[in-house]
Amino acid sequence: MDELATALMDAGGVRAPRERGAQLRRLLGAELQRGATDLQQARSGYEQPVCVAIAAAPDGRGLRAVLPVDPALRADPHAIAERPWLLTAATVGALVEAGARRELTAGRSGAHLALALAGDCDAELAALAFEEQAVSVDRLRARALAVPAHVLEDIDDLRQPIGAGHPLLVAREVARQGGRPADPESVQALEETVLALLASGPDSASTRPHDDPDPARRVARRILQRLAGMGKWGGYHTEFAHLARGFAPSDRALAAAVGEALLDAGLLVEKPSVGQRHVFLDPRRAADIHALTQRGETPAGLVLPKV
Repeated sequence: MDELATALMDAGGVRAPRERGAQLRRLLGAELQRGATDLQQARSGYEQPVCVAIAAAPDGRGLRAVLPVDPALRADPHAIAERPWLLTAATVGALVEAGARRELTAGRSGAHLALALAGDCDAELAALAFEEQAVSVDRLRARALAVPAHVLEDIDDLRQPIGAGHPLLVAREVARQGGRPADPESVQALEETVLALLASGPDSASTRPHDDPDPARRVARRILQRLAGMGKWGGYHTEFAHLARGFAPSDRALAAAVGEALLDAGLLVEKPSVGQRHVFLDPRRAADIHALTQRGETPAGLVLPKV
């Protein structure tokens, strides 16, 4: 057992007294820094699992978590790589599963991402739920530790994620619907329900992708919204063939044609792979992508197929 887990157990777990807080914060800081470095490797957590810390909120009305992830995620959905995002999504799933189902905010604890969700919940239950939420993440071994609330008392700058369709909000809604936010198949299965819920909020776009009267533009907006929600920006890619998933059989040929149009316009970028075509969203076209997804504004250069 590693030093942090041993010290936490010796101190009494989530009931550890405040006088042990400085030691636990020091050990947690070292674990988070190690985890942040490990997440940059081809395989993460295989010598020692990447650590996430979970605690009750100071007022007891929710949960907080600190992860070895860049806190810039709150404002910039493509600020982090795919595996750190999936670790984050699994953490959101665990917090929701443990009962933290209401408002989600994000901030920082030093150089690391902090999350807070409101609700009637239990930190130890969330730590147990994390294992199942993270099991599907490829090339990652991770664990969550329930810690006393005072160990995470340095969390600050908690604010709502920027954008109604922010991946953090998508992850929360997927978990609320009983899905696993770190499992792409689970996200895709709940796509229509989740996007409809997000679109009905006060900050939703003026038109939902599903309500767009133009069939090709509707498909384009749904493809881009799905990829953005799964964090497929700047090289974190998916198979081109997956673009048609979630559409009715009669729309799959149109989805493939729209995918080619998005590539031709430079909204998607192709990454050659062994025997497959992989694509990702171009961060340099983020403004055009969001304008099309959220408001149905077709950027210059995008020629969608006629239907």
